[in-house]
Amino acid sequence: MKKKVCILYTGGTIGMKPTPQGYAPEAGYLGRVMASMPDFSSPEMPKYVICEYAPLLDSSNMGPKNWLAIARDIAEKYHEFDGFIVIHGTDTMAYTASALPFMLEGLAKPVVLTGSQIPLCKVRSDGRDNLVTALMVIAQTPVSEVCLCFGNRLLRGCRSTKVDAAGFQAFDSPNYPDLGHIGVTIRPHPELLLPPRPANGLTVHPLSEARVGALRLFPGISAELVANVLRSPLQGLVLETYGMGNGPSDDAELMDVLAEASKRGVVIVNCTQCLRGTVDQGGYQAGSALARAGVVSGVDMTAEAALTKMIYLFSLGLPPEDIRQTMTRNLRGELTENNARH
Repeated sequence: MKKKVCILYTGGTIGMKPTPQGYAPEAGYLGRVMASMPDFSSPEMPKYVICEYAPLLDSSNMGPKNWLAIARDIAEKYHEFDGFIVIHGTDTMAYTASALPFMLEGLAKPVVLTGSQIPLCKVRSDGRDNLVTALMVIAQTPVSEVCLCFGNRLLRGCRSTKVDAAGFQAFDSPNYPDLGHIGVTIRPHPELLLPPRPANGLTVHPLSEARVGALRLFPGISAELVANVLRSPLQGLVLETYGMGNGPSDDAELMDVLAEASKRGVVIVNCTQCLRGTVDQGGYQAGSALARAGVVSGVDMTAEAALTKMIYLFSLGLPPEDIRQTMTRNLRGELTENNARH
């Protein structure tokens, strides 16, 4: 029996139409383009239904309320479909792909995010391959987690990050292998996938209006700037540091600012600015100074995963100390737990 896929079309380049003012979204246009392409009606393809959002959004305008709408739509249609594709703009796709695993607890079906760098209506569009492959992943593979399928790569959603503004290989999973091989055949790597779960246990966790932020360290950053960022009502901060999680340890004023914020309950999580590698706050004096100031390791999480995980944990109503401890624990495959160092 053919599988049935729900395509949640939120917006993005893939469904845009040429206009005199440039590419723009138009209601119903993506469905018409797909219907005109023989690939999507091939016998190999699963059945699909397009659920189009209104208004269609550029992903730069997506946020937690949109993530919640997607999660609730998946839950509402969960028993009707074998899998879900979320068509999304590329700019913030990695944030949505990181947030959904925390929001969809007990997920036992594939949720695949995809999109394109060139609209589907153009001859050289990468959207056709991305969308065909996403449909075939659901039709052929036993994936039961949130994935990102783009440029012939199948990535864990909460391990993905955008690395190229214009290339077709727009996303990478720096600290976790691809979930499958996409070539002449599509072959999942079962040992890398999350274990299967019961199909009837999905719970959606709404995200509260958690006040969190991100700050990238740079040489010469002032304690005053950091203090302003950390002022109330901020609850949590992803601090993007150097190398293996290092910061300006000789700047006593800056360390005091971080320590004071930690003492009053601000959760500060250390993520490296490097694309690959893990935070080790015990490896260098410059990292251990941050640990003494109350900063906790983000291990090998992407900044997107750390930020969305923090929002999720604050939404559960946990106290700051519990959130600090849980940030270093693997919940949805977002970090490599044997790398965790406080």
